[in-house]
Amino acid sequence: MHFVVCAKQIPDPETPPSAFRVDEQNNEVVPAQGIAPVLSQFDGMAAEAALRIKEAADDDTKITVISMGKESAQAAIKQVLAMGADEGVLLDDDAFEGGDSYTTSRVLATAIEQLGDVDAVFCGRQAADWDMGQVGLGIAELLGWPSSIIAKDVQIADGKMIVQRVLADGFETVEVPIPSVVTVSNELGEPRYPKLQQIMKAASKTVTTMTAADLGLDPSAVGAAGSRLKL
Repeated sequence: MHFVVCAKQIPDPETPPSAFRVDEQNNEVVPAQGIAPVLSQFDGMAAEAALRIKEAADDDTKITVISMGKESAQAAIKQVLAMGADEGVLLDDDAFEGGDSYTTSRVLATAIEQLGDVDAVFCGRQAADWDMGQVGLGIAELLGWPSSIIAKDVQIADGKMIVQRVLADGFETVEVPIPSVVTVSNELGEPRYPKLQQIMKAASKTVTTMTAADLGLDPSAVGAAGSRLKL
């Protein structure tokens, strides 16, 4: 089987609020100086869910981690590779900058389509910076795949994804056919912490970089140019 984990690099949630600044002219957040960005915590849990299935499977399951961002986002990819993922893809193009959930979903869905043999996509329930929780469902909608959100446990059996979902007043278990998309919540548990040997091994793994041209996307349809949400 082939799984994709979507990983986003975000400002460190432990950053003091006083370190943040808003560029009012360009209407964007200025990154805090001297504090490195980190992998969104929910995306780490999505990776953990995929890795647990891989470890329990009898076949040669492959996990590809994809991130959209600048060169620095390779750090988020490398973290998931150190956890146990097999391949990394960085979607890096100036045309992707300033996008919203829709354009982000479109770029990621197009990249997943190009991989060609994906059985399931794992996303965090939401990014830990904007907290919108829309990209996972956007990917599913654009791919035309079923989806299940806010999962606390994910298993695959008999060609189906079996998901235990978190509800406001308890849990429910649903089955969806694969290929499908699932968004993972913190109720899954803490993601594994890579050992030094795994970190060193991940550092030597190649991350493939893809641009809008590589994906066959018109720059006018992605990033700020294609956004449907104006902040």
